[in-house]
Amino acid sequence: MARVGVDVGGTHIDFVLIDDKRGEMVVHKVPTPARDPSTGAMEGLLELCRQAAIAPGEIDYFMHGTTIATNIVLEHNGAKCGLITTEGFRDVLHIARHKRPHNFSLQLDLPWQKHELVPRRARKTVRERIAGGDSAVLVPLDEDAVRRAARELRAAGVESIAVCFLFSFLNPAHERRAAEIIAEEAPGIALSLSHEVVPLYREYERFSTTCLNAYVGPKSVRYLENFDRALRDVGMTAGLHLMQSSGGCATLDAAKRRVVTLLMSGPVGGLLGGIWVGATAGFSSVISLDVGGTSADIGVAPGGEIRFKHLLDTRIGAYHAMVPMAEVDTIGAGGGSIAYVDSGGQFQVGPRSAGADPGPCCYGKGGGEPTATDCELVLGRIDPAGFLGGRLKLDAALAHRAVEAKLARPLGMSVEEAALAAIRILTHGMVQAIELNSVRRGYDPREFALVAFGGAGPLVGCDIARELSIPVVIVPPAPGLTSALGLLTCDIAYDFSATQIQNLSHPDFERLAATVSELEARALEQLERDRIRGDRVTLVRHAECRYAGQGYELRAAAPGGAVDAGFAEALKSSFHAAHQREYGRHFTEKEVELVNLRVVGVGRIPTVTPKTLPEGSETPDAPARTGARPVVFEVDGKPVPLEASVYLRAALKAGNRLAGPAVVQQMDTTTLIPPQVVATVDRHGNLVVRLQEK
Repeated sequence: MARVGVDVGGTHIDFVLIDDKRGEMVVHKVPTPARDPSTGAMEGLLELCRQAAIAPGEIDYFMHGTTIATNIVLEHNGAKCGLITTEGFRDVLHIARHKRPHNFSLQLDLPWQKHELVPRRARKTVRERIAGGDSAVLVPLDEDAVRRAARELRAAGVESIAVCFLFSFLNPAHERRAAEIIAEEAPGIALSLSHEVVPLYREYERFSTTCLNAYVGPKSVRYLENFDRALRDVGMTAGLHLMQSSGGCATLDAAKRRVVTLLMSGPVGGLLGGIWVGATAGFSSVISLDVGGTSADIGVAPGGEIRFKHLLDTRIGAYHAMVPMAEVDTIGAGGGSIAYVDSGGQFQVGPRSAGADPGPCCYGKGGGEPTATDCELVLGRIDPAGFLGGRLKLDAALAHRAVEAKLARPLGMSVEEAALAAIRILTHGMVQAIELNSVRRGYDPREFALVAFGGAGPLVGCDIARELSIPVVIVPPAPGLTSALGLLTCDIAYDFSATQIQNLSHPDFERLAATVSELEARALEQLERDRIRGDRVTLVRHAECRYAGQGYELRAAAPGGAVDAGFAEALKSSFHAAHQREYGRHFTEKEVELVNLRVVGVGRIPTVTPKTLPEGSETPDAPARTGARPVVFEVDGKPVPLEASVYLRAALKAGNRLAGPAVVQQMDTTTLIPPQVVATVDRHGNLVVRLQEK
C-alpha cells in the first residue's frame, strides 16, 4: 500500500509518502504559493512521486490537511451569504451573547459585528415556530415568505444561504421544506441547514456555526473539487481524504457537506504526529510543539489521548464553530515571525510573519525586517549552505545587517544580544501556551515528553522544556514533515450528534435508545458510502452532561450496549470522573443531566509502522560528524559563543550519543543540543534529549 500525506502550511507544503511494500518513507517540502496553494501541492506531489519512483496512479491513499477554510475566516474573504430564520430572530448573529472582549472600552469594535458573516440586509425572517418541549408545530411555515426571501437573496447575488429556524434540532420539518422551496426559487445557490450542520441546542452557537459553513463553503468546495480534479488528471484514482478538526479524516463527499468540520484541519495533523512519535519512543503522554514558518501549534495529549475543546470554546477567530475540535492552540510564533521595536520602544516578535515570499532577510528575496530565522542564523545555529538540503542558500550578511539596523542599534545592544533576546521573546509565548494547556488544566509538565518538530521546533525545544521542567525532548526523524506524517496515522471518523436533555436518574430510556440507534445507523450509512465495513468499523459513544443547575456541559465517554438503567449509571460515573479530572472535584450527591448524545463512526485504516535504524555504537561513525562551528548560547544571561559539534542526521545510527553543545543538520530542520545535555538516537531514529547534567 502506498500512502501520501500532504500538509499545506502558511510557509511550506510538506509531503510524506509511505510505501509499505518496499518499506520506504520519502519526504519532500516546497514553498507555499501565495495565490493558489493547490498549484504548489500538485507540483510538489509530482516531484515526490519522481523521488519515490512511483506513478501517481499507484497511490492507494491520499490524505490532505488544509488551512483553506480557516484562512477564509481569518482573512474575511468568504462567500456572500444570506440567512433565512424565524421571525423575531434576525439579529441573533449580531447580539451573540452580549459578551465584550474589553469590558471598559468606550470605543469597541466587536469582531463578529465588524466583520459580519451575514450582513443585516441579507438576513430574512419568516413566520414559523416549533415547540421547544414536544417539538410540535406551533406556527406553520409561511411558504410564501420563504419564496420571497429566496428571490430577494438571489437578486442580491448571494452565493450561499443558511437556514436557521428555532428548535429545528428537535424537528427539522420546516428547514427541510424551506430547502425544497429555495432549490426551486434559487437553484445553484449553496445551502446550509442548521439541523444538518449542527443539530444541537444553544441558539447563537448553532446559528453561527451554520453561517460559518455557508461562509466558507463555496470557496472551500471549489478548492477541493479543483484539487481532486487535478489529482485525477495525473492518473491518481485514490479518493481525496481530508483531515477534520476532530482528529479524524473524511472523504471528499462527506467533507463538502459539512465544510465547517475542516476548520483547524492543519494543526490537528501535528498533534496526531506528535502522539505517534511519542509512542514510537516509548512515551505515552506528550506535549506536541509544531513550530513552522508562520505559527506554532501546541497540543497536550495525556496518555496519548486527544483532548477536545468545550463546544462553547470552539472558535475560529471571533466566530463560534460548535463542532468537535481537538485541543490545539495556535499562536503567531514561527521561524518567519518578524522581530521589531514598536513605536513605544518595546521589543516585539510576531505575530506578523514574513511568510515564504519575501521571507526572512537571509532568503535574499527583498525582505527588510529581521525574523526569528535571521536571528538563529546570526547566532550560528543554522548552516547558511545547508538550508532545505542546500536547495536554498541563506545570506548571513543580510541577516546580520537587518538585526543590527532594526534591533541592536535602537535597543543599544550587540547584534548577538538582540538576536538572543528575540529568540527568548519568541519562546516565551510558546511557554505560556503550554502552561495554559497543561498546568492550568491540572496536568504536570514534568510527567510529559515534549515532541518538538516543524521547521523551527527542534531549534527551540530544549529551551522551552527547561523553562517548564519537562525532562525529555523528542525530535522525530523528519521534524519538518511530522504534521504530514500525522495525517497518515488517523482513522476515518464521522461525528453524529443530537440534543437529548434528560435527568439520568429517571430518563426516558425508549427515547434515548431510539436516538442512539438513529445516530449509529447514520454513522454506519456514511461509512458504508465510503466502502468501509466489517471489522474495520467501530462505533464510539460520547455524551455531554452537567450537574443539574450548571450552565455548561462536559464531554464524557458513554458506554456501549443496551440503553437501560446500567447505561445511565455508567454514564453518570463517567461524567463524575470527567468532572474530577477537569475541575479537581465531583459531586456524587448531585443529579446529573444529559444534554447531548454523540456517536462517532470510526473506519480504521492500516497503521503506520515506524522505520528501524541500523545499530551503531555510542560514538557516531566518522561520516556523521562533519566538523564544528561556533554557536552562541546564553550563559549566565549573556551571549557566549561555544564550539559546537555538527552532525549529519542521515548518518546517525541507533544507540549514538551526542553530547552538547551540538547541532544536528538535516534537510527540513536543525536540532540544537545545549551544553551539559546528552541526546541519544533510539531504534526508530528519534533524537531523545534528556535535560540533565552529563
